[in-house]
Amino acid sequence: MRLQNKVIIVTGSTTGIGEAIARRCVAEGAAVLVHGLERGLGEKVVSSLGSAARLQIDDLEDPEAAVRIVGAAISAFGRIDAIVNNAAWIVRSDIASTDAAAFDRAMAINVRAPLLLIRAALPELRRSSGCVLNIGSVNAYCGEANQLAYSISKGALMTMTRNLADALGRDRVRLNQINPGWVLSENERALKIREGLPSDWADHPPAASAPSGRLIMPEGVAAAAVYWLSDESRPISGSIIDLDQFPVIGRNPVK
Repeated sequence: MRLQNKVIIVTGSTTGIGEAIARRCVAEGAAVLVHGLERGLGEKVVSSLGSAARLQIDDLEDPEAAVRIVGAAISAFGRIDAIVNNAAWIVRSDIASTDAAAFDRAMAINVRAPLLLIRAALPELRRSSGCVLNIGSVNAYCGEANQLAYSISKGALMTMTRNLADALGRDRVRLNQINPGWVLSENERALKIREGLPSDWADHPPAASAPSGRLIMPEGVAAAAVYWLSDESRPISGSIIDLDQFPVIGRNPVK
């Protein structure tokens, strides 16, 4: 039980990577505040996790959501030991389609919301000598042409992780970030089908993106998250960990 008695907020945890992290945290002994937008999905997850989980439905685009989420965790469990900022608006946009509204929404959900959640929870994190794990993306380094706003936001998140790790180190509050590559969540599977790939596309991923012949699974990201949420990783802070099938820098793409 590597997270025994810890209380962890996991945003965007009704599906995908966030759900996998929430489930792994409970399996490792933690209590988890599950967060999302869709009540039906959230209730299904929380019901399967039992008394170790509570649900908070909230829209992170609302600047007041952070205070409500923190309050819900304290009300349910009495303390906060860690936050996983996983929720994100994954939007397709290029230079032509990234207008002010799209840019502002991406930054509000993907950058401002994690900042405000850390800010709201900081008194609790100081008391518990807690930690924050931000879930970024390898797109933070450059990204694809059709993920402009999303990539910019993940680059900003990476800078925020490093900045606050430096600023809060003397408070014994740690911040680290995982940057996953291409992860096969159910939402990703469905998205690619909507974009024209065959229903079995995930069984034959492109070699340039998946040289191993398979994509990363949400459970793999969750397994990595446990280390950074546990006391095993103390006192490390300010680290950015890329989880991909090839080096992000110095890659020699498979032809």
